[in-house]
Amino acid sequence: MVGGGYAAGQLLPTEPQLCEKYGVSRTALREAIRSLVAKGLIETRPRTGTRVRPPSTWANLDPDVIKWRLATTDTETYLSKMFHLRMATEPMACELAARHGTADMHKVIRQAFLEMAEAGDDNEMWVKADIAFHKAIYFATSNEFFWPLGEILEFGLVPMFTIAAQGSHRPRAVEEHRRLCDAILARDVAGSRRASLEMLENAASDIDRIRTTGR
Repeated sequence: MVGGGYAAGQLLPTEPQLCEKYGVSRTALREAIRSLVAKGLIETRPRTGTRVRPPSTWANLDPDVIKWRLATTDTETYLSKMFHLRMATEPMACELAARHGTADMHKVIRQAFLEMAEAGDDNEMWVKADIAFHKAIYFATSNEFFWPLGEILEFGLVPMFTIAAQGSHRPRAVEEHRRLCDAILARDVAGSRRASLEMLENAASDIDRIRTTGR
C-alpha cells in the first residue's frame, strides 16, 4: 500500500495467506486490518474481500501513515514535500503565534530557542531543540487545526533537521531563530511572517548545499 506493494483498488490476499506470508496469528492480523481500515488505507466487504483504497482517502495526517510514508519515500521527494508543507503553513503559524499565543506559550518558544543557542556543536541537542521550537509555534497559534501539524514535527522533521545540523550555517541559523522568537514574543505579526519566510528560504538553500558539498 504505502510502499507500493499493493495498488489502489487491488484485493489483498485471504486471511490465511496473509497470516502465512507475515508469520502472524489470525488475531494479530485482524487487529492490523482494523487499524488500516480506521486509517482509511483499506476497506473490507463481506463476500468481496479486503481492497486497497486510493491514497486520497487515507488519513494522511495520521502519525503512523506519515511514518510509513517517510520510510518508503526517497529523500528528494520527502524534502520537497516537507518544504511545501512548511511554506504553506509555518509563516501563518508564526503570525498567529504572535497574535494569539499566551504568555506561557511564548515562554515555551523562548525556552526552546535558548536550548538551541546552548546546543553548541551537539547535533542531537540542536535537532531536538529546533523541533521543539517549531512545534511550540504551531501550538501557540491557539488554533486546534494547527496542532496536528505541530505533532507531525515530532518525527516528520527529524530527517530534514538532521541533514541541516551537519552544515556550517549554525551561527546564522541561531540569529534567524532569535529574530523569529523576538518577533513572536513582541507580538510583531508582520515581522514574524518575514522572519519565518527568511528562515525557510535559507533552510532550503542550506540543505541543497549540504547535500551537494557536505558542509
